[in-house]
Amino acid sequence: MVSKEDYLKFMSEVRKVSGVDTLTPDETGLVSIRVDDAYNVNLQFVEATGKILCFVEVVQLPPDAPKTVYRDLLVGGLFGKDTAGGHFTIEPETETVVYNFNFDLDRAARDVEEFIATLEKILQLCDIWAERIKANLTGGGNGEHLESANAFHEHGHEIFRA
Repeated sequence: MVSKEDYLKFMSEVRKVSGVDTLTPDETGLVSIRVDDAYNVNLQFVEATGKILCFVEVVQLPPDAPKTVYRDLLVGGLFGKDTAGGHFTIEPETETVVYNFNFDLDRAARDVEEFIATLEKILQLCDIWAERIKANLTGGGNGEHLESANAFHEHGHEIFRA
């Protein structure tokens, strides 16, 4: 069983490898950082499960968002299509699309570099979905013309590197 102390040690190692000092958990185990002035990335340790919940605010939907946006997100949520093992939720008060991913702390702690690389890939996935959603909002279709979320962008977010 992993403890909060294990999580704090792990996050200390993540800060050291990444060079990002803001990856410091608060007293509840929450880490919240703003990335590239585009995404709010949150990591929350849940001691009872030994999981690190990662949730990223992707985009806020307008009140009149077309059903194609919701259909695309539903297909991703129900069938895991183009979600890389995560899932989407919509925050009901703000209509913000949130990408959620769970890390097993034991597994993540074995390879900090891989954990950081996965965070970067999650941000790349969020880029893809933000483009898909914007295309749906502007009537550009269901996003099929965009790159698949299974093949991450080359430009990437290497913000977790010193």
